[in-house]
Amino acid sequence: MAPVHVAITRKVKPGMEQAFEKALRVFIRESLHLPGTTGVHLVSPADGDSREFGILRSFESESARDNFYKSELYTQWQNAVAPMVLGEPTRRELHGLEAFFRGSGKAPPRWKMAMVTWIGVFPAVMLWASTLPPYLTSLHPILIGAIVDVFVVVTLTWCFMPILTNLFSKWLHQDAG
Repeated sequence: MAPVHVAITRKVKPGMEQAFEKALRVFIRESLHLPGTTGVHLVSPADGDSREFGILRSFESESARDNFYKSELYTQWQNAVAPMVLGEPTRRELHGLEAFFRGSGKAPPRWKMAMVTWIGVFPAVMLWASTLPPYLTSLHPILIGAIVDVFVVVTLTWCFMPILTNLFSKWLHQDAG
């Protein structure tokens, strides 16, 4: 089972931004307890003129995603915020590193994504390539490389990339529209 990441955007009616965000934060807390839900990130509007909120939701599997969107809690949420929003939510599944770089708009230019990824990869590789091999001397070099790579990927996924994409968010999306 591969994890599933879904980007959702909601356009909020003028004057309803604070009420929507408050309701969204309550819903996020409640929904994290549903089986198969592994995380949620909220992307608030970047400036005062935008009223589009982004939500990046992660699930253990496609069936967990499907069960979430069929749940009574999700139906209640949709009904509760209907008076606060314009239209239906836009949902899009994300794959690979794209999940880190998607905000509420389109993806940043690839060269910017590559630069931020390198900023995360370089220290992760240096850290694990210098730390782990002395403890793995009895293993084949290919296996050592594979183990180092696992640590690099885990470090990027759960530590460096969320921090870096948040830190560089404005720069990443300034040309992305």
